[in-house]
Amino acid sequence: MLTALAPDVGSPGKTRPHRSRHGNHFRKRTFTNYLLVSPALLLSIFIVVIPGIFTLLYAFTDWNGIGFEAEFVGVKNLQDIIADPVFATSLTNNIKWLALFLTLPVIIGLLTAALLLRCKRMRTFYQVIFLMPYVLAPVVNALVWQTIIYNPVGGVFGLLGITPPTALQPTSLYAAAAVDMWHYWGFLTVVYLGAMRQTPVDQVEAATVDGAGGWKVFVHVYLPSIRPTLLLMGVMTVIFSFLAFDYVYLLTQGGPANSSEVMGTFAYAFAFSSFQFGKAAAVGLIMSFFGLLASILYTWISRRSLLK
Repeated sequence: MLTALAPDVGSPGKTRPHRSRHGNHFRKRTFTNYLLVSPALLLSIFIVVIPGIFTLLYAFTDWNGIGFEAEFVGVKNLQDIIADPVFATSLTNNIKWLALFLTLPVIIGLLTAALLLRCKRMRTFYQVIFLMPYVLAPVVNALVWQTIIYNPVGGVFGLLGITPPTALQPTSLYAAAAVDMWHYWGFLTVVYLGAMRQTPVDQVEAATVDGAGGWKVFVHVYLPSIRPTLLLMGVMTVIFSFLAFDYVYLLTQGGPANSSEVMGTFAYAFAFSSFQFGKAAAVGLIMSFFGLLASILYTWISRRSLLK
């Protein structure tokens, strides 16, 4: 009697409605998630993926930039670019640019962030001031430096009777890099400061109790704590260094005598001076290759860190 009245909990018919409701809810959530992501996904496809595919295809063609018709030439564009002495100069300058940006702005940003960590009253004000050059358009920054500092007539160098470094072959690249570093180091300062403020307080207090001074706390506590941020910004700096274009073009146009030429201005000259868009796409492909290497290196280091 009791057995007959007991509910059949193992019966499939009793569990199907619950599973069906759960399945429908899961499908609705999945559909909603895809619906919310779709605008960003479509934007990335049309702005990044499709132009990237066309760049890859046109890198192996002779294309004048008009229409879609292009003559397939294989690896001839890459062979001509590598044989061009200006390419060697531009690649060397990009490596110099990378070496500069992996050292000076990083060191200045870290030290400034460490100082701001101690300055609590005016910290926000200083962050706004340091970040302002990064927020301004590169055209504005370059115009300020070209007018006030590098101007040979009314600028600082002109008043001192010194030839501006942008007009000299040995210093033109470094003059453009100086402006870009001036605009970039404040951004690094804000990023590093935000990472340092996430350092556990108990670690800092323990190091202080053990007798560690400010420098030792910075080296042995803060730097290990912000290692992921340092790694990420290092990879982004590598990518940005091989994409350098705006400040070089605005200040020196790659001159004098190609002394400040970088791969960005090298590709620009192919595209808009001689209308060899196939070769310009090939240079862009080489630039993307270095960014891909940096991304692979970042992924490899990140996985090793997670496995430890």
